[in-house]
Amino acid sequence: MTLHPKPALFFSPSEHRLRLGWRLLAHLVLLVVLYFAVAIFLAPLQAILGTDESYTALFLHNTVIAVIAITAAIFLARRRFDKRTFTSLGLAWNRRAIRDLLVGAGIAGLIIAAIYAAEAAFGWLRFEAFAWQSETPGAIAGSLLLYLVIYLAVGWHEELLFRGYWLQNLSEGLGAGWGVLISSCIFALLHGFNANSSPAAVFMLIASGLFLAYGYLRTRQLWLPIGLHIGWNFFQGPLFGFPVSGTDPFTLIRQISTGPELLTGGAFGPEAGLIVLPALLAGAALIYWYTKERGSAFSDQ
Repeated sequence: MTLHPKPALFFSPSEHRLRLGWRLLAHLVLLVVLYFAVAIFLAPLQAILGTDESYTALFLHNTVIAVIAITAAIFLARRRFDKRTFTSLGLAWNRRAIRDLLVGAGIAGLIIAAIYAAEAAFGWLRFEAFAWQSETPGAIAGSLLLYLVIYLAVGWHEELLFRGYWLQNLSEGLGAGWGVLISSCIFALLHGFNANSSPAAVFMLIASGLFLAYGYLRTRQLWLPIGLHIGWNFFQGPLFGFPVSGTDPFTLIRQISTGPELLTGGAFGPEAGLIVLPALLAGAALIYWYTKERGSAFSDQ
């Protein structure tokens, strides 16, 4: 019997798997199919949460759909298309993983605190109230916990997708530099559909994507960028009162940014303003200091 080799157009003869472009396309199709399937399955949840009346409920509903669809699509694509394990994306779970998560969140908290201090010093913030002046301690605690859970899910599925599946597949085929740049651009462009976005916001989000990718490159694990992402959203919104990527979550501090939008990011949040660039550089320095015993950012770990 004559065995016919698989067409080289679709399969890599040396790796016995789909070529890069076909793997990414197959994953994208799988992700879209799963997203709509999960959305249909969870449609009754909309009525339970009351998503028509509550932004938070809608955000929670959409996040649940995204985290299930993205995690499932990447798990299946990793096994079927990539011929790799799911944990090889950088998901080894150990004590260092827990430390990376916590340190990442802490670095993000320091960055946001520095941005808040700078805007306050320049007179770019107009304070209005604290949450406890109008809400009960129980309501505040419940809102903070809910947004922490939401941002845990967002940090997980966005980093799994952008710094996990996409960055690493692109890096395998095109090199780390192109992998980081392309995945960061896709990350920024997809956030460009958020409310109050602008070309400046997209550009600054590319810088944020590069910053998060640096956390992965320094550790070759996803836990540090996941921690950075979770901490960034939670400190930026609920704790310091800024918009988060154009959204308005529950906040402890009720304030409005009054400074130049190009510098502060305006209604999109600090990540759309020039003020974020020195903060990201400072954060990158902290990442380097934290990971310096692990070697070069571009070495195989």
